Amino acid sequence: MIAASLYGIRYLAAAIYGSNSSVWNADHFNDMLNYIGNGPIILSTIALILGITYLLVAELEGTSMRKQIEQIKSNWNEFDLYETGGTSGKGKGRSK
Repeated sequence: MIAASLYGIRYLAAAIYGSNSSVWNADHFNDMLNYIGNGPIILSTIALILGITYLLVAELEGTSMRKQIEQIKSNWNEFDLYETGGTSGKGKGRSK
C-alpha cells in the first residue's frame, strides 16, 4: 500500500507541478516527471522490498508459532487429564 502510494505520488506531483502550464502534452508531462526526480520511485521500491520481506518473515514465524500453539494445546490437555484424575502418567489429581 505504501509502495503504491509513493509510486502514484510521483505522477500526482508532476501533474500538479505542470497544471499551470498552457501547453499540455506527453513531452511536457515527461519533463515534469524528470523535474520531480527519482526520489518517489526509490522510496516506493524500498517500501515494496521491505513489505515483501515483512510478509515472508511473518509467514516463517507463523510456522513456529503454530508449533508453539500445538504445544500449548498438548500441555493444556495433559493438565486437564491430570486434574480430572485421568491416565496421563503423572498420577492422580486432587481428590473430589
